[in-house]
Amino acid sequence: MNEIEEIRKEKMEGMIEKMKRSDGGKAKMKVCIPSMGNKGLEELIGEHFGRVPFYTVIDLETDEVTIVPNTSHHMDGRGYPPEIMAKHGVNAMICMGLGRRAIGMFEDFGIEVYIGATGRVRDAVRAFKEGRLKKASIEDACGRHAFRKHQT
Repeated sequence: MNEIEEIRKEKMEGMIEKMKRSDGGKAKMKVCIPSMGNKGLEELIGEHFGRVPFYTVIDLETDEVTIVPNTSHHMDGRGYPPEIMAKHGVNAMICMGLGRRAIGMFEDFGIEVYIGATGRVRDAVRAFKEGRLKKASIEDACGRHAFRKHQT
């Protein structure tokens, strides 16, 4: 591991510990990965987080895996994916990439977004823990999507 990767890993470990300790040590660090099915850690990561059939939520403290169906308006349901994730106590969403509007919506719900995930859910969790994913900003958004700040 080179020096930059080591710094990223240490920074990520510090952020995970800080999130675990917030709220008097009661808060948990939960991450969510858009997934193509319900196989948990072995499932493939979905390319379009809003239109995947499931979200895989992992509690990094307990390693508990929860499969959450995508019931957002994208799937003829109600609400938006960040609302679903907030209801499940998600602190960070890990994906391949996303648009500006989505980044703004996640920010509105206090959910951090990390991009660059590939492969299976297990691979994304490992990359996140090792600090190999990039924290998304508006500048990192996919150019196909327009930005409109979500109103809550």
